[in-house]
Amino acid sequence: MNKLLMHPATKPVVFLLCLLPFARLTYGAFTDGLGANPAEFLIRATGDWTLRFLCIVLAVTPLRVIAKLNALARLRRMLGLFAYFYVVLHLLCYSWFDMGFEWGEIAKDIAKRPFILVGFSAFVLLTPLAATSFNRAIKAMGARRWQLLHKLVYVIAGLGLLHFFWMRAGKNNFAEVFVYAAIIGVLLAWRVWNFASKRKARPVAGVVRNSEKPLRTNG
Repeated sequence: MNKLLMHPATKPVVFLLCLLPFARLTYGAFTDGLGANPAEFLIRATGDWTLRFLCIVLAVTPLRVIAKLNALARLRRMLGLFAYFYVVLHLLCYSWFDMGFEWGEIAKDIAKRPFILVGFSAFVLLTPLAATSFNRAIKAMGARRWQLLHKLVYVIAGLGLLHFFWMRAGKNNFAEVFVYAAIIGVLLAWRVWNFASKRKARPVAGVVRNSEKPLRTNG
């Protein structure tokens, strides 16, 4: 499987697969295939795909470690950028279809409605992650700072889930919310468990130093 993931064709194939939801929505928009309220369908669909890609990104590390698929790491950047791509589409659909690009009204709406404020906050936090997803940014920031910045993805996933919850609360429809909450909860819980396991298995510094001292022999 690692060999397959390292194949030169893997990235283009994954890229095309990630574009399929966008292609389907575009086709539906031009063929009147988005139901009675196409605008609402586009807003919700792009938001759903943003949350799905965030789940996929969070799943990369557990799958890489558990299944020993180290080659998965090479796809994480692309998947993260697609999460940003779909959140930009989500924001554009809202700004266009709901607000008609009236920027003053959009600002008022964000400040007035908590679920939109939470969603917009997730977008704002995701922007620097997308902007620093390149090798030059890692070199400029240093690996430690870059990793610390990209831990914001956990906060972003939580905000995205809260945004989704508030949106569905209006219609008392929580089935999908529970599914996403379970997925994100499991992925974050695994990270906590993995971190705790590594810390527990780490040898005490003093013990290591003592064990490295040469043995003294008589005479």
